[in-house]
Amino acid sequence: MKNDEYYMKLAYKEALKAYKKGEIPVGAIIVSNINGKIIAKAHNLRDSSQIITKHAEIIAIEKANKKFKNWRLINCTLYTTLKPCKMCQEVINSAKLERVVYSSESNNNVTSNTKIIQINSNDIINDTSILIKKAFVKIRKK
Repeated sequence: MKNDEYYMKLAYKEALKAYKKGEIPVGAIIVSNINGKIIAKAHNLRDSSQIITKHAEIIAIEKANKKFKNWRLINCTLYTTLKPCKMCQEVINSAKLERVVYSSESNNNVTSNTKIIQINSNDIINDTSILIKKAFVKIRKK
């Protein structure tokens, strides 16, 4: 099996593709930890697509999900040329990737002015909580 440096060089090639398109040059590769096979490659497309979630890491995760037909990417490593942002970190955690290897630190210390507020209605809170609990019971029975 290849080493981390080998896969990071492939992620760098993806970053170059983004750079040539005028995107923030971030590339990502997802690799199986079992056999070293490359599962997905991606680069940033946020500016060209005008879709906020089109970060290299998320695109690579979506491609791997489709390939595996599973949202869980257990036994996989994500290689990315820039330390993942908070949004990407949450997606990475949800995808259950085993490892993340990155090459560059991010200097982007963006602060948010978005206010997140829970609705002040016990009926709606109760109804949505019950619905979510029912859904998980149903899903777990499958």
